[in-house]
Formats: sequence, structure tokens, C-alpha cells
Amino acid sequence: MIKHFKPAIILFILLSLLTGVIYPAIVTGLAQLLFPNQANGSLIKDGSGKPTGSGLVGQPFSNPGHFWGRPSATGPFPYNAGASSGSNLGPTNPALIDAVKSRIAALKAADPDNKAPVPVDLVTASASGLDPHISPAAAEYQINRIAKARHIDTAKLRELVQTHTEARQLGFLGEPRVNVLALNVALDAIH
Repeated sequence: MIKHFKPAIILFILLSLLTGVIYPAIVTGLAQLLFPNQANGSLIKDGSGKPTGSGLVGQPFSNPGHFWGRPSATGPFPYNAGASSGSNLGPTNPALIDAVKSRIAALKAADPDNKAPVPVDLVTASASGLDPHISPAAAEYQINRIAKARHIDTAKLRELVQTHTEARQLGFLGEPRVNVLALNVALDAIH
């Protein structure tokens, strides 16, 4: 009977070492060597080198002097990575319609002089509820509010948005986008 267990135990130990130690060590080493930023969480650092957050997870900004990201459906706490999900509200759901109307009202109250149409990504949550990006149009919509709050020239803000606009991946996948955290870190660095 023991002669049947001995090969099974040896195989168990060998496979445990292979799949639980050797393989993860090789993958981790290659990731650190080839993609060190991504392997360490895609952290965005401020001017002093202190990490301020990940470029992969949105953060709530409510200060009028900052760019605001997409709303999060991860409530009750905004951008709760432990509760990543969309709202699952359909386009005709009264709760979604009321939420969008209140978000539009909040944006207009924060910048009453802005008569431009509100970009949809500023009033609707993404599927994950954690989207760190907004469209260039959403960033443009907020420039006047931020310029007034920080007393910065709008042309300088437009240039900052343009330098932080990421192109489509491989030239055809997705849409141009702006990482809100990276943009706000750069904004804080110039002011």
C-alpha cells in the first residue's frame, strides 16, 4: 500500500514546487524585468516621488480646481475597488435618469457659465465603476471651471490636456482618453 502512496506524494511535492514556487517566481521575475511599472501596480507619483494612486483605478475628485472623473457605481463609497461593478440600470430606468439629471445639475452648478453640452462620460458610470479615464471632450468641458478656480490661463490647461491625451491603442483600438489622476498630478505640479 505504501508503495502506491510514495509516487503520489513525490509527484504532489514536485508539482507543488513547480506550480507553486518555480513558475510564479519565473513569471514574477519576467514581469519585473520586462514590465516593471505594470508589475508594480502602474503607480502614478507626484512631483516628490510619492505614489498618489494607480493609473488603472479611478479616484474621486470633487475640488473645483481639479478635473473630475467618471461617476462610480461602486457605492456607497466612490471608487471602491472591492465592489467593482456597473449599476446594471437600463437606459429607461427612472433611477438612472434621475442620477444623470442630478449629475448634470451638479456640473452646471459648479460652472454656471458653461453652456456646452455635458459629455456623457461625466454623467454615466463605466461598466466597472472604476474607470480612470475620461474623454478629451470631458476634460475640455471642465477647463473653464478649473481655470477660474486656479487662476490659470485656459490655453495652458488645454495644452496640459492635450499632452495627457492618450491615443488609440495600436492606432485603431478604443478611443482617445485622458487619465484623470495623471492629469491632476500634472496640474498640481504646475500650480
